[in-house]
Amino acid sequence: MQNQPHTIVTERGTLTGLISPNGSCEFLGIPFASADRLENPVDISSWDDNFAATSYGPICPQTPGMLEMALNMDASQMKEDCLNLNVFTPRTPTEGMSLPVLVWIHGGAYTNGAGSVAWYHGESLASRDTVVVTINYRLGPLGFLGVGNYGTLDMLSALRWVQRNISVFGGNSNNVTIFGESAGGSAVLSLLASPEISGLAHKAWAMSPSIGQLRDTPRAIELEKQFIELAGVRTLADVKSMSVEDILAVQQIQMTSPTKAFDFYSPTAGGASLSTDILGTAARSAIPLVVGTNRDENKLWSTFDESLANADISHWETFTDETFGNKSQQARIAYESLRPGESPRELMSAVSTDTGFRQPAQRLCETRVGNNTPTWMYWFTWPTPAFGGAVGCCHALDIPFAFDNLDAEGVLMMTGDGAERAGIADRFASEIVAFATHGHPTWSQFNVDERPTLVIDAVTQLTHDPEPEIRVLYS
Repeated sequence: MQNQPHTIVTERGTLTGLISPNGSCEFLGIPFASADRLENPVDISSWDDNFAATSYGPICPQTPGMLEMALNMDASQMKEDCLNLNVFTPRTPTEGMSLPVLVWIHGGAYTNGAGSVAWYHGESLASRDTVVVTINYRLGPLGFLGVGNYGTLDMLSALRWVQRNISVFGGNSNNVTIFGESAGGSAVLSLLASPEISGLAHKAWAMSPSIGQLRDTPRAIELEKQFIELAGVRTLADVKSMSVEDILAVQQIQMTSPTKAFDFYSPTAGGASLSTDILGTAARSAIPLVVGTNRDENKLWSTFDESLANADISHWETFTDETFGNKSQQARIAYESLRPGESPRELMSAVSTDTGFRQPAQRLCETRVGNNTPTWMYWFTWPTPAFGGAVGCCHALDIPFAFDNLDAEGVLMMTGDGAERAGIADRFASEIVAFATHGHPTWSQFNVDERPTLVIDAVTQLTHDPEPEIRVLYS
């Protein structure tokens, strides 16, 4: 059986989505804002009568990344008029349902991705009695050139759309959880630092947040000047008249510049709608927050980095000397004992995972505990057998588990088909829904004495202070 059209009548116009044979509904490609280039978004408060929400809308201009290419993203559907969202409901929506709402902010280094990626399809999460929304936001220079934070403003616009409209789809506008992964995870944190977030989101869940991408105003201005020089124009206003193809070409050139933070395009502290201290403000936010990382984040890149192929013990020693200084010997002992049998390349990758993801997340949660704000931590550790096991529990591996989308396109390639996957996905998705529904997941709040952390794996269990030998290296 195929999906059938289903029309809902609202004060803002009629809208036709699709109802599946199992009774779930999806409403795709709904515009939530319009925006001129390098200008703030303008909220769309209503839609044309008989709006056909039966196919995904355009994706924002980008050069598709590794995940997008693996999932055959259709780049032909790329337009600047890309501010649309998708709504998934467990059954035919009525205003009386009043279900918790999950709003997904996709990752992709703030340069690629879309709410329509197959792994983000919301039907499975919605089947747990939630309403799931996936959104687009402007990317790269069009979203984050200079201090305009246009992509962040797009996210806020989408959340305002949710406030105005989600009850029509059976959602509770007073129970909205924002969640995202990688750049989407750090976007979630940046939204906690916006004065506009009050009343728009009530809970937040950050998966593998790329905290290091968040930048300050001087860095944003420096990168804006670099972009303008590379583009061969004189002012930011000149960028408005460039072709999209030329903008993306300059973006690709700029992204080859040396950088540790990969912060070419990202939310800017002190820019539009964000405080001058994103992490400090997020740490003071009373909005309940769950933060987690993956055990081997960096293996997604290091495994395929030919420059590391011949790394030996001397490379490992030099790397730890540069990273840890007088703690380098202590660091080598800790990593080698906790990761026995790993090569120098893999050990260096483990350090990069900690410096780039795990330890910044720990510091944020420690600060939140000090501010008495409700916080939980988890650690996703299941290693995929894919690629001969070389990528371990790498970055983005957790996404199809969080959405319980193990049948989505490209998942088998990344996870294999082991029987233990189903239980992991069920637990992960259930925790997200429990948090969205009740305001807390099932495990203990984080504190700096016991450091309770849910370790998600084939056997999921609560652990206290996992790998303290590594944590103390960064204290």
